[in-house]
Amino acid sequence: MHDSKQKSQQHNLKAQRGVSVSGLIIVLGIIIAVAMLALKIVPSMLEYKSISSGIAAAKAKGGSVQEMRMAFDKSAEINAVTTISGKDLMFTKVNGETEVSFDYDQNIPLFTDVALLIHYAGTTDKSGYIPEKAEQPK
Repeated sequence: MHDSKQKSQQHNLKAQRGVSVSGLIIVLGIIIAVAMLALKIVPSMLEYKSISSGIAAAKAKGGSVQEMRMAFDKSAEINAVTTISGKDLMFTKVNGETEVSFDYDQNIPLFTDVALLIHYAGTTDKSGYIPEKAEQPK
């Protein structure tokens, strides 16, 4: 009877499963890497959302192109937008209505010589059409 009890205990030890220390370290490393990436990307995404709401507010205010640029600049100042300004916005007339668009690239440094490039674009045009950006003189 004592022998069967020992075999039963050995069988239970083999059946026990868990995470090893090395497995835990690998999982934690992956979680930390994803969290660090998110900490670098999320501010850029929030700024994009602020820019989108800023062009919507500028269009809703109406007026001339210059007035809409100034309205966007005020919104950008309030929301701490530093990537673009009113002079970077593009204006088009669609069916007699002024549409406001933007188009820019955000370069996010990750580590040493590695960076993440995200292209952001948005418009108030319901069709989603964003005009081509004019070439900047060098």
